[in-house]
Amino acid sequence: MILKAFAKSLRQIIIVPATLLAININTRATLAQNKLYSPIPLSPSIELSDTLSDKDIPTGQGGFARDYTVQLSKGDNLVIDLSSDNFDTIITLLAPNGSTVAENDDGPDGTSNSLLFTRIVETGTYIIRVRSFGETGVGAFKLKVTKLQPVK
Repeated sequence: MILKAFAKSLRQIIIVPATLLAININTRATLAQNKLYSPIPLSPSIELSDTLSDKDIPTGQGGFARDYTVQLSKGDNLVIDLSSDNFDTIITLLAPNGSTVAENDDGPDGTSNSLLFTRIVETGTYIIRVRSFGETGVGAFKLKVTKLQPVK
C-alpha cells in the first residue's frame, strides 16, 4: 500500500517537470522559427533597391529568395517590376493563404527581368517573393510595386 502511494507520487513528480520541459522546448522552437523567417514589410507604391544574398531563403534549386509583405485590398490593380544586372529574376505574388496568385520569370522586354500585372480578389496581407532563377546567383536588384489608379 505504501509502495503504491510512493509510486503514484513519484510519477506526478516526474510528469510535472517533463511537461514543463516540453512546453519550454516548444516555446523556444516557436521563437526560433519567428526569428528565422521574417518577411520585410512594404507599403504599396514603393520602389526600393536591395540585395539578394546566400543568407536569404534557399529555393532548393540552387538560388535564393527574399520575401516582402504588403497589405492589399480587393479590387487593387497591381504592377510589380523586378530587375537585376546580377541574376535572372523571378517575381511571385502569394495570397494570404499561401497560394500563388501570379508569377513572372521574364518580362516582355526580352530581358531576364520580371514584370507582373494582377488584380487582387481578396483583402489581406500578401507576400511578394523575389528570387533568382535556378542557380543564377545573388546580387543587387530593384523592386517597384505600384497600385494602379483608375482613369478618371
